[in-house]
Amino acid sequence: MNPVLVVGAGPVGLSAALALRARGLPVLLLEADPKNRERPGSRALFVHRETLRLLDGMQPGLADEITSYGQTWHTRRTLYRGREVYSRTYPPPTGTPPFTSLRQVDTERFLRAACERAGVDFEWDARVTDVHSTASGVRLTGEDGRVWSGGFAIAADGARSTLRRELGIAMEGSRGEGFHVVVDVADVPGAELPLERVFHYEHPGVGRRSVMRVPFTGGFQVDLQCRDDDQQEAYGTEEAVRRWLPSVVGDGYTERILWVSTYRFLRKVAASFTDPHGRVLLVGEAAHLFPPFGARGMNSGIADAAAAAHAVAAAAGAEGAEGAVAAGAEGAAGAVASVAEFAAVRRAAALFNSAAAGEALDHLRPRRRIVRVKQRAAATLAPVLPWCGSWLEHAPYGPRGGTPVAAGGTY
Repeated sequence: MNPVLVVGAGPVGLSAALALRARGLPVLLLEADPKNRERPGSRALFVHRETLRLLDGMQPGLADEITSYGQTWHTRRTLYRGREVYSRTYPPPTGTPPFTSLRQVDTERFLRAACERAGVDFEWDARVTDVHSTASGVRLTGEDGRVWSGGFAIAADGARSTLRRELGIAMEGSRGEGFHVVVDVADVPGAELPLERVFHYEHPGVGRRSVMRVPFTGGFQVDLQCRDDDQQEAYGTEEAVRRWLPSVVGDGYTERILWVSTYRFLRKVAASFTDPHGRVLLVGEAAHLFPPFGARGMNSGIADAAAAAHAVAAAAGAEGAEGAVAAGAEGAAGAVASVAEFAAVRRAAALFNSAAAGEALDHLRPRRRIVRVKQRAAATLAPVLPWCGSWLEHAPYGPRGGTPVAAGGTY
């Protein structure tokens, strides 16, 4: 049986490979980087409860491994111009926690070990440059001339996806104005900051720019929202961070900076999540780009991966029932239908997440004066009307709710 080709060994590609092996399918995972690559920065921090359950379904016990290492904080605090407007501490959860917080590189470490236990075959230094799909399969070509063939391919090769580009699938959406600075900081041993997530509207210590602090295992991440006319040199370099970080987290951390990066709000969704033949399935950032606020990116990507594996397994089963695609129209139709359903459901989930991120952006970077007036009024009324503080707490992450297939969520 031809293997399913998975392109990209990030958390989404690893999850896709693991889900395919859980269904008994042979998998070849192709990664452009070398085996001993080092990935900087915390990047995607949160693994949500729904995601943990998906991963545990792929390999029982995996969720416990991840949550035993990650951090689950129980307190959320929101401030406005230096004054607390919301605080809530939750009791420790029973069973699967609502989330766990750890660096993406650590999540990948657990997933890679799980894939190795499951018998996933890896091909490192395998940079794909061309894809060719037909009604019966897919062929990938590497920059060194190697060729890999399979019945299906899952494209988990990130925001600059080669497979998506070679298939001519457009990304549709918008790019926000202004930028954010994200900083990883190591804990001070014995003097760790409180294990809580803090969002601060218009922090007085950084010129009334909003800032968020989120813990993860071994440290914390700080996200500073810069203004549209701010220069990256003034806030987004390590030297600049050393100047403004003490006003946000106190003294003692300027020598404990691990990583500094910047990003802009991107809300883009692929025009299609599969090629016309239904042989290449797009997942994760190959299929959609969301801003970090709300933790929708990796979590929805892993949901994509689980759905793609289900669709491929169903398609392979439909083909097998006929012996081969060419042996019967029913098998071919069944294979196409399962992939088409994946594409429709996951694209709908991505559009849901994109709209939710748009609502969050309207609140985080308000263009209308009325939004800023509402925020100021809510902060004033929060001591006597708790729902005002609750609104300020939840609004930066977009609407809550939806369904598990959307795999959205909040910090």
